[in-house]
Amino acid sequence: MTMNRRNLLTALAFAPAAAGAGRVLARQSGTPEAALVEVFEAAAPMALGAAIIGRDGVVWSDVRGVRRADAPGPVTREDRWHLGSNTKAMTAAVFARLVEQGRARWAIPLAEAFPDLSIDPAWGEATLDDFMRHRAGLTDASVMGREWLMTARADPRSLPEQRRAIVAAALASPPPGTPGQFAYGNANYVLVGAAIERITDAAWADVMRAELFTPLGMASAGFGPPLAADGSQDNAWGHRGTGGQMLPMAPDHPGADNPKALGPAGTAHMTLDDYGRFLAAIMGARPDWLGADSLRRLTTPPEGLSPPAYAFGWGVGMQPWGGSAGPGPVLGHDGSNTMWYCSVMVAPGRGLALVAVANDGAAGRTACQTLLQRLIPVATA
Repeated sequence: MTMNRRNLLTALAFAPAAAGAGRVLARQSGTPEAALVEVFEAAAPMALGAAIIGRDGVVWSDVRGVRRADAPGPVTREDRWHLGSNTKAMTAAVFARLVEQGRARWAIPLAEAFPDLSIDPAWGEATLDDFMRHRAGLTDASVMGREWLMTARADPRSLPEQRRAIVAAALASPPPGTPGQFAYGNANYVLVGAAIERITDAAWADVMRAELFTPLGMASAGFGPPLAADGSQDNAWGHRGTGGQMLPMAPDHPGADNPKALGPAGTAHMTLDDYGRFLAAIMGARPDWLGADSLRRLTTPPEGLSPPAYAFGWGVGMQPWGGSAGPGPVLGHDGSNTMWYCSVMVAPGRGLALVAVANDGAAGRTACQTLLQRLIPVATA
């Protein structure tokens, strides 16, 4: 699946402590390019990319490695990367857009979000906010377990219909988990995506394009295994480990991504530059897109609840480098469909975000997380 609790908590624990594609920085000690090269050589993913983002967008980015294990073509800065569960923050941001437009509101009760579904009374006071924070008591195993994963790709129904069926099945029975207790799960955001579809009477992917990709100028953004700008397969491919080797997964292979119905929880892809546009907006660069109150809510975890501190698609922790002149909150999240990996950290108070991406879910995890640790002292020096 796209993400699990262990990986999420790893992302929150970060603390400071094709070759030649870099923007302007030479390879020398203490530069982001040097950090990228050293981590790439040590962790050896198929390809590794990174970016440093300010409120004006990407200020540095670079990549290393190859697009495919069975072909010599180098990865480029124009390649698109699968973001996995980092899609969740985008789904939550789109919901915030609907709130600002008066089409939705925060803390919508389930009966209001899904008025025509039979909802078990045990869901009680659960609201959409609880699902976006993974505290409603919903678990993946109850509605999106192994059997669903094996059959979902062959489901002939439309994606909104598939998501609605998942929600109907989930809410017809009592919560399988403990309401109020954090339990990370993709099903939470599938439910939120279904709510967005009911509110807008449009498919989640279309709402994402209309409310996120188009307003922020994210022309490369799409869903599922990424293709090149011209629609060809001349882009980095994801890699699956098998028999001790890394197998490149062609974008048109049925197993190149999770089932499409999982989209709101983790199927977005885009270039580093376009991901940087979203992260800059989360840091307040586009008040015309989302206002300060919406951004504050999206990035603030609820008070008085047991750890971890999780807001709307973001884990949140205090870091010594997070503020403009001292400690401040840092948002973090990791995402992977097992064939790609993405790690991101955002310090809104400092106006700084760091991203690392890989087209290799296995070695990519170590590479991305290590690279962000290496970039913190460089970017904050």
